[in-house]
Amino acid sequence: MTLLLAGLGTAVFWWLGLPLPFLFGPMFACLAAALLGAPLRGVKPVSQAARTILGVAVGASITPAVIGQLPDMIGSVAFVPLYVAAIGLVGVPYFHRLCGYDLPTAYFAAMPGGLQDMVMFGEEAGANVRALSLIHATRVLVIVTIVPAVLIFVFDNPLSQPIGAAAADLPWTELAIMAAAAIGGWKLGERVGLFGAAILGPMIVTAILSLSGVIEHRPPREAILIAQFFIGIGIGVGYVGVTLNELRRDVLAGLVFVVILALLAFIFTEIVVQLGFASPIEGFLSFAPGGQAEMTVLAIVAGADLGFVVVHHLMRITLVILGAPVVAALFGLRGGKRGE
Repeated sequence: MTLLLAGLGTAVFWWLGLPLPFLFGPMFACLAAALLGAPLRGVKPVSQAARTILGVAVGASITPAVIGQLPDMIGSVAFVPLYVAAIGLVGVPYFHRLCGYDLPTAYFAAMPGGLQDMVMFGEEAGANVRALSLIHATRVLVIVTIVPAVLIFVFDNPLSQPIGAAAADLPWTELAIMAAAAIGGWKLGERVGLFGAAILGPMIVTAILSLSGVIEHRPPREAILIAQFFIGIGIGVGYVGVTLNELRRDVLAGLVFVVILALLAFIFTEIVVQLGFASPIEGFLSFAPGGQAEMTVLAIVAGADLGFVVVHHLMRITLVILGAPVVAALFGLRGGKRGE
């Protein structure tokens, strides 16, 4: 039922000529059904496999030319730790003092990392897992909805850049190598305990292949569209079982926090753009606090410098993933009483 509903949403968005039908169609169809109480279910193994496609897309974009540009990115990347720190300094008091969440829940709700990672760390610290899930799902949902609108109406970018060649136009040997890099990189990443293994594992393997000249293309557009489809489903089904009380408290708290994040993202984007460290579109996408997979898709369809954008998001996610549990432990946020 979930897949049929997502397919219907895609068809409607496509028929209406709306942007990103393979992402927004499933996302809003599943979101509406979830809010109406439909018993939708995510397709986690398939969704994880779909994310490997984005890992390959990013890795294929890491070419010798991109490596040569890394020194030019240092000025902008240097602001990412300050950006993460500012989010924490504003976000934790907001959730703790204004919204009334216990400190573990407030801390991990404020951290702009991956949803699954923040929920896992929060659970270990005694946080309210359901609240964390809804707050982070709301962050991703709103950011993924707002960013394309800003790109279209503010930056006059129609989001019509080609997302890749058709599978029929790519060498079959390269397609086979990319498929092996996707699955092999994912499973190898899981085995070594790499966070975000479904994206980062294939990205690392494919980057090595790209830098060595083994592959010269991104995954075919059909594969990118499949990835968009399952990412959209994953965002929408995050609201399955939500209650009116959760809407009033957790989702509303997440919505207000997105406004705070948007203001901070605007400030840091303006700084790096005014200093000449980034173009407006690249700066905007680099500091938009969405999920890594979602921002990768938007960077592709916007025709942005994918390597530039991904380096910034990797830095943000790495800082949050590695730093959040350490800081939480320093402040004694482990083993606390579970928040209600």
